[in-house]
Amino acid sequence: MSFSTKWYYLRETFKSLKRNSLMSIASVSTVALSILVLGLFLTMVLNVNNLAQYLENQVQVTVYMEDSATAVQRRQTEQQLKIMPGVMEVKGVTKEQALANFKKRLREQQKLLDALGEENPFPYSFEIKVDKPERIQQIVPKIEQMPGVETAKFGQEVVEHIFQLTRILRIGGILLIVMLAIATLFIISNTIRLTVFARRREVSIMKYVGATNWFIRWPFLLEGMIMGFVGALVAAVSLFKIYDAVQEKIYATLAFFPLLPSWPFMGYLCAGLVAVGTIIGAAGSGISLRKFLDV
Repeated sequence: MSFSTKWYYLRETFKSLKRNSLMSIASVSTVALSILVLGLFLTMVLNVNNLAQYLENQVQVTVYMEDSATAVQRRQTEQQLKIMPGVMEVKGVTKEQALANFKKRLREQQKLLDALGEENPFPYSFEIKVDKPERIQQIVPKIEQMPGVETAKFGQEVVEHIFQLTRILRIGGILLIVMLAIATLFIISNTIRLTVFARRREVSIMKYVGATNWFIRWPFLLEGMIMGFVGALVAAVSLFKIYDAVQEKIYATLAFFPLLPSWPFMGYLCAGLVAVGTIIGAAGSGISLRKFLDV
């Protein structure tokens, strides 16, 4: 492709955008709105997925020792727990610490402890964190067979519900993102089709005078790419500002809520959306133009 041909394509592209300014603005607006909706949904799905991973990582095993267990047995149990596959951290909790933690959780309902008197019903225990929640069901039966261990609790029902929830969120999120991306392509291609339809006579004349399909197609593809790029860029900037504002609001009330940080998460997401918008703009032009090239 010669330089003069490339220059012709660029000149025709910008001439068309200027000549059909209202249609171009409508197309860019549609692209921006569609990409923004896609970006908002992607942001929500990815943050929900991050929250699910956070909840999974908070799942831990509590190992309760028998009251008759000696200090030597407790030390041996701690050493055995630390060398188990997947165990990241083992923390010992004394009877006194367990009672103090329970009092903190009760807050204003301290009167419930009056019935206990001076007795401390809490056993010595270990809190175990693992590298991945799937290991919990594997190691609990082994822990319960150790000498001096009374039982090991990990909230089986809660863990199973978390696993089920994360599976639904991940599978459902992927399906919805794909459906939304297809809908976005459909909306954008139909919007760009209006631009092509308004210039159908120009396309027909070019075909009759012997212009090749690609010679006709390139200015439209570039036009679609420019509209897709500009629209996606507007959507990306808007999404970045919306996410920053929402993040600030959430952190003002829930300081430890596990939101994905603005950078580099939003940087990668916005760059991806701009690329997707540009590709969809080109694809929309190509799909829309196909009908009018069959002369």
